[in-house]
Amino acid sequence: MAEITKAPQLRYTQDGQTAISEMWVQFPALRSGDPMSTIKVTGWGNLAQQIQEQFHEGDQVIIEGRLGMNTIDRPEGFKEKQAELTASRIHTTDMSISASATPAASPAPASQAPAAPAAPAAIPAPPQPQAEAEPNYDDIPF
Repeated sequence: MAEITKAPQLRYTQDGQTAISEMWVQFPALRSGDPMSTIKVTGWGNLAQQIQEQFHEGDQVIIEGRLGMNTIDRPEGFKEKQAELTASRIHTTDMSISASATPAASPAPASQAPAAPAAPAAIPAPPQPQAEAEPNYDDIPF
């Protein structure tokens, strides 16, 4: 899950056949006190056009895709490695979209007699979240 920090830019391959969309997103830090992580996200073809049309700077999104590393030659004379996420799916976390799709309840016409009150339905209690233990980063095998 990430926040879009730079609006998607749409371009095309040299032959003009395939759309490519690039945007920058920011992920929350793994530990408190660490800086947030920023990464470039690339979409291809129809997904690129969808990204350009539907997503904007500041949107919260969930991204599925493949992580890759690019090596960039810097003018200062050294090589820099930069991570890039090639998106295969992007989902919005905007709840207003889901809420607007549900029809609003309309009041009953005044000419109808009010219905008998229904018996209250038993509502199951939501499951209690389990506290996750802080991972021990010293046990990472690499």
